[in-house]
Amino acid sequence: MENLKIWLKKNGSTAVLTVLFIILLVNKDAKAWLMRQVASTGILNSGISDAKETKNTSSHASYNGFILKNEDGTMIDVSALQNKVIFINFWASWCPPCRAEFPSVQKLYDQYRNHPDFVFLTVNLDDNVSLGKSYLKEKGFTVPFLVSAGNIPDVLYSGSLPTTVVLDKKGEIRLHHKGLADYSKDSFYKQIDELLNEKP
Repeated sequence: MENLKIWLKKNGSTAVLTVLFIILLVNKDAKAWLMRQVASTGILNSGISDAKETKNTSSHASYNGFILKNEDGTMIDVSALQNKVIFINFWASWCPPCRAEFPSVQKLYDQYRNHPDFVFLTVNLDDNVSLGKSYLKEKGFTVPFLVSAGNIPDVLYSGSLPTTVVLDKKGEIRLHHKGLADYSKDSFYKQIDELLNEKP
């Protein structure tokens, strides 16, 4: 016991860092918290591209067949959402970067939830749907809980979580971001407002 006390006095900071590292490895919420601190700097964020840029690329795709289902079983055909700005976030409850960015996703939802030209689609990709629902309930998130009712077009999602896509009123992809980001920044709200003000 005496040897342990001597070792801790000499190596206290190492012991503390080791314990913190183990907590980060094991605890999803601890990982999410650390990632959230990094994301809050904004260095991981992507910006919404200019409409002129999307005309020169193949960013417009057919979303026919991309159907989502809400908790009530109502089907949403994404290709039928005309003249709307659409925010799509693919996430899973087991994914630490998804957990890290979710508070900012909730803030974005709160900011635009009542806007008639803004559609918010948070698509859960948990193998067990109840895990995603439980996560939202446990954390007090109120974003729409949606699951895919068929195939997801590769142009929107290719396997990386989280993935966020923003479509403009013409259905053009104006943002396609793989990985963690902070969607609660005023600079991002300004970009969304600019999209909302564009004519279809």
